[in-house]
Amino acid sequence: MIVILNRDVKGTGKAGDIVKVSDGYARNMLLPKGYAKEATEGNVRNLEKQKALAAEKKAEEKAAARVLAEKINAVSVVIKTKAGEGGRIFGSITSKDISDALAEQQKITVDKKKIQLDSPIKQTGELTVDIKLYPEVMAKLKVTVTVE
Repeated sequence: MIVILNRDVKGTGKAGDIVKVSDGYARNMLLPKGYAKEATEGNVRNLEKQKALAAEKKAEEKAAARVLAEKINAVSVVIKTKAGEGGRIFGSITSKDISDALAEQQKITVDKKKIQLDSPIKQTGELTVDIKLYPEVMAKLKVTVTVE
């Protein structure tokens, strides 16, 4: 029997796959539990439409991420903090601080989880921070840490 999987089934396939399984396995396991549905012409057409819509949505999200990346590449952020001798700041600047400063100064909202810092910033100065907006879409933000 040929079925369309509704969810990932270990050893059989991933959600959205069209697979051939034994009749007993399909009737006794996959169909009653809702893990799969029969691969009729109508169901296959619906699956193809859903895949096309998902691909279109993914392309739109990637395009929006590219536009946002261009905006972020063109701006910079200044973060003022207290510092001691040698430009060493008290505490540290984290990805949340950078996200808040970007939202406040440039009106661009970016989730703090997308800002990639190897470690928190502990020195004053200027540096470039990578922001992963979407798979394969990266932006570089110029961050300047100054003394209050």
